[in-house]
Amino acid sequence: MGVSDTDDYQATIQKSRDRMSDLKAFDDTKAGVKGLVDAGIAEVPQIFILPPKNRPEYSDTCGSQFNFPVIDLEGMNEDPIKHKEIVDKVRDASETWGFFQVVNHGIPTPVLEGMLRGTQEFFEQDIEVKKQYYTRDVTKKVAHISNFDLYTPSVPAANWRDSIFFSMAPNPPSPEEFPRPCREILMDYSKHVMELGKSLFELLSEGLGLNPSYLNNIDCTEGLSVLGHYYPACPQPELAIGTSKHSDNDFITVLLQDHIGGLQVLHQNQWVDVPPTPGALVVNIGDLLQLISNDKYVSVEHRVLANKVGPRISVACFFYTGPFPSSKLYGPITELLSEDNPPKYRATTVEDYTHYFRKKGLDGTSALLHFKI
Repeated sequence: MGVSDTDDYQATIQKSRDRMSDLKAFDDTKAGVKGLVDAGIAEVPQIFILPPKNRPEYSDTCGSQFNFPVIDLEGMNEDPIKHKEIVDKVRDASETWGFFQVVNHGIPTPVLEGMLRGTQEFFEQDIEVKKQYYTRDVTKKVAHISNFDLYTPSVPAANWRDSIFFSMAPNPPSPEEFPRPCREILMDYSKHVMELGKSLFELLSEGLGLNPSYLNNIDCTEGLSVLGHYYPACPQPELAIGTSKHSDNDFITVLLQDHIGGLQVLHQNQWVDVPPTPGALVVNIGDLLQLISNDKYVSVEHRVLANKVGPRISVACFFYTGPFPSSKLYGPITELLSEDNPPKYRATTVEDYTHYFRKKGLDGTSALLHFKI
């Protein structure tokens, strides 16, 4: 190693040490990104600045030539013809987009609005109240956090958002453990989402040519986590990202978003905006459903842009098999396999999949690659 190589090496080590101490200083405030904004910062701190090649303006974004799929669920269980149409639409969207919006899904508007409001109120409480929930302990049933992968070296920059996590099924915390601003609404909203989730898994099962109860019977709706996100207004949104490009490590996700927008889906190699539609919910296929459907349904990468306007509020509900270790293996569904369609993935437990996903962090690559045969 020459002198200049040694200097470069030392500089890199120093830079990584500086970054680590900056991350730790940010984490130790327990105030999240909102704390920075409340302190009146005019520039995005270094830990949030994306390398130029990762910045949204360097990637292909297109708005208009694609119509994001919207599926009306009204009459889903009353009319057999309508039911078949809905199954076909869900299947087509799950195969081509991995994403769709649902309207007339049965969750009353006041419940949707109350969930967004309760989430916002949690984040806008006094910092001392919020701090008691702040933790990096992934076993907690209630956890306030900014960036679960904050310290992961392969992640290019921290995301401009704070989150509150709730494990709602199969064993929810006692009501007193929930923060007061979202306690009642969270329990109400989760019940509604669980019912909707079961209906969606029936439609998805039929789309695969399976018995409607198939996916529910293999515990796809056993576990439900609710993740409330708070994206404060960003002074330099072109340098940062709200949520890095990723796919979800579950069976499906049901997302409630407010009116601000910023969610984008990677479709045919272009970033497409998911328009905020009043009363609609966004549904997307997760990695585990792509794995067990043997690539029939696709878990698609998506991201959230940082925005000068804020805060943006969203609430994501993740369906998986519950938070506790289980030896149950999930691999490509036997009924879908044939000589022409051999298994593309090795079987895994949900725990192993989740552990790998967390360790990897939101580094822009799919965790599914690790399980390919």
